[in-house]
Amino acid sequence: MSRISRSLLMAIVLVFMCVVALSAGCSAWKNNLQGRQGIDGSGPAGSDLLPGVGPDAIADVVSRSSPAVVQISTSVSPGNSSAPQLSDPLFRQFFGLPSVPKQEVGIGSGFIISVDGYILTNEHVIDGANEIYVMVFGFDQEIKATVIGADYDLDLALLKIDAGKDLPYLPLGSSDQIRVGNWVIAIGNPYGLDHTVTTGVISAKGRPISVQDRQYENLLQTDASINPGNSGGPLLNLMGEVVGINTAINAQAQGIGFAIPTSTVQQVMEDLKSSTSSIRPWIGVHVRSMDGELTRYLGLDKSEGALVAGVAAGSPAERAGFREWDVIVEFNGKKVGDADELVSLIRDSRIGENAKIVVIRQRQLNTITVTIAEKPKNIR
Repeated sequence: MSRISRSLLMAIVLVFMCVVALSAGCSAWKNNLQGRQGIDGSGPAGSDLLPGVGPDAIADVVSRSSPAVVQISTSVSPGNSSAPQLSDPLFRQFFGLPSVPKQEVGIGSGFIISVDGYILTNEHVIDGANEIYVMVFGFDQEIKATVIGADYDLDLALLKIDAGKDLPYLPLGSSDQIRVGNWVIAIGNPYGLDHTVTTGVISAKGRPISVQDRQYENLLQTDASINPGNSGGPLLNLMGEVVGINTAINAQAQGIGFAIPTSTVQQVMEDLKSSTSSIRPWIGVHVRSMDGELTRYLGLDKSEGALVAGVAAGSPAERAGFREWDVIVEFNGKKVGDADELVSLIRDSRIGENAKIVVIRQRQLNTITVTIAEKPKNIR
């Protein structure tokens, strides 16, 4: 073959390779454009509206998880009225007042955590109930439940049912690993509408709130809709793991709900099973985890530690000299990263033990010694 023929052949090959590369580039550009636009080019597709979430991701989680979510019905005898005559049926009939029902019925949610029928829910869902019944997916009749353990302060209760066969259950995930902005799914029975699904994101972590006489600490905040009847139901991540137990709503706002993190649940699970959770070490501080805003406000360098949001009157903490706005950073020589870690360290302490706690107060380190006490029965 002559030199001219070889040169011509090489040129043809080079042109062919360029055409192939250009075609591949155009195809990739077209696919990328279609990914950013709908089929009709009208706007972003769902996968870009929810980064990392396919169109069926949430539906798949719901399909797998829903059979383990249960509806809890309770019957509660009405309490004694402060005006005894109001409970007298003749008195009520004379004045045209409605009769007092023999039983008040409540509805909440829960979820199965083991094949043998253990169920987690909120303590306030079953508080004061004479009878508790659970409606399980696939069963025609409700199943009577037994309370295994309950903790008023943490608002957690563990129930047990005997279904006569293995049951679907939900795994507990890590609330420590979930991040603000992560997608979450709530499943429950708001207003008795069973297996209602709502979605949202984690809006914040470590929120302390008070509802009536119950003080919650370190809650997950979410904008997934949570309504009466959702209490006790699961808050799930996109892997179908429970990261929280839906607990409370803010009636004055929209898109603000709260859930107990699974980190709290896992710490007391064995206590609930053995019914020993009512005996708890206590120092009497209400705490919340530090965040960037609090760190800047207090002029600190790191978002570490547990902020003292309140001190109970007459508590060991008050006697020891704790103050609001103290930031607890060390407990008996162990670093305190957040409020959950502090709660865990206190819970693992012995009653009567003297604990040395390092706090930051007005940017200065102070060491306070406090005696661990048993939480009084009359304090909730």
